[in-house]
Amino acid sequence: MRKLMKILKMLFIFSFIIIAILTAFIVVGDKSEVVFLDLAKKFSFNDDEYTSKYIYVLNREDKSMEFEKGSKTRAYPASLTKVMTTIVAIEHIDDLSEIAPVDVDTYKKMVEKNASMAGFYGKESTTYRDLLYGTILSSGGEAANSLAINISGNVEDFVLLMNEKASELGLNDTHFTNPEGLHDKNQYTTAYDMALLLDYALDNGHFKAIFTKNEFITISTLDHPSGIMLKSTVLSKLDNISQEGFEIIGGKSGTTSEAGECWATLGMKQNEEYICIVMGAPLEDISNPNGAQIDDTIEIFKRIE
Repeated sequence: MRKLMKILKMLFIFSFIIIAILTAFIVVGDKSEVVFLDLAKKFSFNDDEYTSKYIYVLNREDKSMEFEKGSKTRAYPASLTKVMTTIVAIEHIDDLSEIAPVDVDTYKKMVEKNASMAGFYGKESTTYRDLLYGTILSSGGEAANSLAINISGNVEDFVLLMNEKASELGLNDTHFTNPEGLHDKNQYTTAYDMALLLDYALDNGHFKAIFTKNEFITISTLDHPSGIMLKSTVLSKLDNISQEGFEIIGGKSGTTSEAGECWATLGMKQNEEYICIVMGAPLEDISNPNGAQIDDTIEIFKRIE
């Protein structure tokens, strides 16, 4: 009898361990719930199969992590910085239709530094809406800095707002020094922090509308009587790529020699929204990027179950 009880006790302990492994506790809203995870699904991802050094995939419905790779390692954000620039700007703008001209001094600096540009000219009478779309869709350095100048009077004070927002959101491994994302050794984030930031920003209707727009035409100005056609640097790359079973509906790109190729995307699969952050895809020649971040993103969305 003692031997039987010992065997039963061992079986009980073994069963408890198995249940513990298959069970994860997460917090959804203000409720604590027990969620049973399909570990086979979670481990269907393989770190070695992705070129990007840092990855984080977030299910926006239940805030669960689908996959991660080096997600809490600090990395340079390049133009993913503009996600923070845009949401901070939106939260400080009363009327998106208000005229907010392109700042001349920072415009010249962006030209000198060969930053990506939306196509505006110095002193052009753009609106806040134009600058916001120019910042996200075309990744315009002049647009991002003009938002900063029109809202805070100077870039430095706007960057303070960016870092205050990072602190407010608990982005403990994030720090900004400029609004456009040009390389600075003291400007960094993580794939994990970027996912949290984007998740927060997408709760804002104006931000989500901009982030998920494929094309946008700016208002008529003296410099551009017909406006400027702005196109998403992410969605424009997906025209000939199969997205069977999912759809990437918005995104922001970022590329510098130091940061590599980066993508922050929002996708739909099985009626649920997923954020996919891929950063640090190696870049040998910035003039001829190989699009490894695109391949990683597509493959990740295929594997989400």
